[in-house]
Amino acid sequence: MLAESRNLIFVGMPGSGKSTVGVLVAKKLGLGFIDTDLLIQQETGRTLQQIVDQDGYVALRKAEEQVLLNLNVQQHVISTGGSAVYSDAAMRHLKTGGTVVFLDISLDTVFARIGDYSLRGISKRPDQSLLELYEERSALYSRYADLTVRGDSLSQEQVCDALIASLHRMKHQVAPNSK
Repeated sequence: MLAESRNLIFVGMPGSGKSTVGVLVAKKLGLGFIDTDLLIQQETGRTLQQIVDQDGYVALRKAEEQVLLNLNVQQHVISTGGSAVYSDAAMRHLKTGGTVVFLDISLDTVFARIGDYSLRGISKRPDQSLLELYEERSALYSRYADLTVRGDSLSQEQVCDALIASLHRMKHQVAPNSK
């Protein structure tokens, strides 16, 4: 399916299914799974929300960038935090060893899935609305994505299946996408 050593790197808004779909894809393809939000928490000894509350959103982005730059794995599904795309260096590092998959959902779906986003440890400016954050990040997700899967009307299992089908199609293309 993928070159033997390639990773799948999931990007998208909170609630897009990066962790849940990531585990499903890893199981179906026989890959390892890494959730970088958990790595940040393990490394800092704090939840993402505690980092934002105590040190601000920039500190969370810096911690995330460091975790991503230190990742050196093969044959893994990597679920990144929603703000991974703010670090060009980290995204370039991830893309050298993998395919970036944007799990794209509408803002309405984000609201429906995450509820009170103030408790999610979301890295955003204090004056920034969720709509502004969504628009800003959507452009970045699209910029780095090698593959986009729309997930609004799909179950997580259906997103998993759609992603695997898209990977099969990519494999059989004559000229692979070299973003």
